[in-house]
Amino acid sequence: QVQLVESGGGLVQVGGSLRLSCAASGRIFSDYAVAWFRQAPGKEREFVALMSRRRGVTRLADSVKERFTISADNAKNTLYLQMNNLKPEDTGVYYCAANKTNIISSMFDWQQYEDWGQGTQIIVSS
Repeated sequence: QVQLVESGGGLVQVGGSLRLSCAASGRIFSDYAVAWFRQAPGKEREFVALMSRRRGVTRLADSVKERFTISADNAKNTLYLQMNNLKPEDTGVYYCAANKTNIISSMFDWQQYEDWGQGTQIIVSS
């Protein structure tokens, strides 16, 4: 089982930037698909971004494609989500997740991920 710990959340104004980090318990990026999901109050958890180095794939949700970037630092065992030009609709709890199957077609579904962090809260205020 992979341990994941997110950090970097907080309160930010519209148009601002944040970088989320997700520290993994080991070297997982070569074997696992890793992703960011978010959940706003009263809404379902939704896909934000994923990366699979094994498949050579990076994907972003349409709603964040021009503003967010997913990346990873192997040496630090850390996944990042750089978020720019934040909007009120980006508010929510952000989770990182890992999945060893690397079946890309299913990686947009949060229920396919076995390992999760505890989440970090983002509030975008206007």
